[in-house]
Amino acid sequence: MAEAPVKTGAKAAVEPGMIWVPGGRFRMGSDAHYPDERPAHEVVVDGFWMDRTPVTNRRFRRFVEATGHVTLAERALDPAQYPGASKADLAPGSLVFTPPSYRVTSHKDPLVWWRVAHGADWRHPLGPGSSIKGIEDHPVVHVGYADAEAYAAWAGKALPTEAEWEFAARGGLEDREFAWGDELTPGGRHMANTWQGEFPNQNLLEDRYARTSPVEAFPPNGYGLRDMIGNCWEWTADWYVDGHADPGVHKACCAPRNPRGPSEEEASVEPNAPNIRRKVLKGGSHLCAPNYCRRYRPAARHAEAVDTSTGHVSFRCVKRVPPEA
Repeated sequence: MAEAPVKTGAKAAVEPGMIWVPGGRFRMGSDAHYPDERPAHEVVVDGFWMDRTPVTNRRFRRFVEATGHVTLAERALDPAQYPGASKADLAPGSLVFTPPSYRVTSHKDPLVWWRVAHGADWRHPLGPGSSIKGIEDHPVVHVGYADAEAYAAWAGKALPTEAEWEFAARGGLEDREFAWGDELTPGGRHMANTWQGEFPNQNLLEDRYARTSPVEAFPPNGYGLRDMIGNCWEWTADWYVDGHADPGVHKACCAPRNPRGPSEEEASVEPNAPNIRRKVLKGGSHLCAPNYCRRYRPAARHAEAVDTSTGHVSFRCVKRVPPEA
């Protein structure tokens, strides 16, 4: 059943399932956490429409049925990008989280809990034999950057910039740690799908979900947006560098407006594939834990190679309109 158009204030959604984010000035980034969130600085974004939830398996399936799109995970890797790789290593597949049975004392090697599952893709999130039956309203996963971009173009939308995404995630709250305030679990209530326990082998499931969750499972933020934090990381349009560009000293009138990240040439590269550059992910995921990845915050960011897909990365779209529209 189609959703009714969403209304926020005096604005009616340009299409079902979108929320108007009013735009404004805000403090982007953080000086208190990971180095790549620095420096915190003021920017201004214009208002825009944003998908109320991440793109679900149900909605992505409509896109594939309409276009015949073949995702990154369903295609073999380009041997020119991976000299020396075997034919088996280049076979279609994606990264699937596989928790070890033992306590991990170092988090330096993520391949301890990630495995390349040949045959894993958006239709088969845990690999061959799995399916999206029963999880149609969970975020689509195993989608690369080009897949997200193709969906956005088909829908007549775009991927958000990092600044747009972060502004939207804050939900109108200024300088708060989380998208809902300064407590991770206010009154003991879980506000997002994250990891409880010692990552990666002990998941206490206090929020009830071992992997992804339905996009409506947790409360919306101040703008009415769901799952801006946790569940799945989300692609943004911006190329990644380790830290925000130094904004310099701006007068109140001169904060950067609708900033974009660096150029593709300036973006950081994947360490094991120097020809592959990386985009900014935002929001954290169900694998973010206090002992490993405290990135379930609006200011947090993460680098993801554009040739990579995993079981904890998804996306949502925006639509920009002139301010007077």
